[in-house]
Amino acid sequence: MRKKLVNTEDITPACRLCSHGMIAADGDCVLCVKTGIRQLDSSCRSFKYDPLKRVPKKSVGIGHFTEEDFKL
Repeated sequence: MRKKLVNTEDITPACRLCSHGMIAADGDCVLCVKTGIRQLDSSCRSFKYDPLKRVPKKSVGIGHFTEEDFKL
C-alpha cells in the first residue's frame, strides 16, 4: 500500500488550498473553476486538496547562544 505524504484528514477544507481554485490578483478571494468567486476560507463539496498551495509554518529559529553556553 502506498503511504501518503500528508495526512489530509487533519486539514480543514478551504478554497485557498483547493486544486480547482486560484487566488485572485487582489488576494481577497479565490477564483474557482467549479463554483466561481469564493472567499479564501470557504469550501464546497468539490474540494480537492492541493499540497503545493499550503504555506508551511515557520520553523522556530535557533536562539542566540554565546560561547559560555557550551562550556562545561
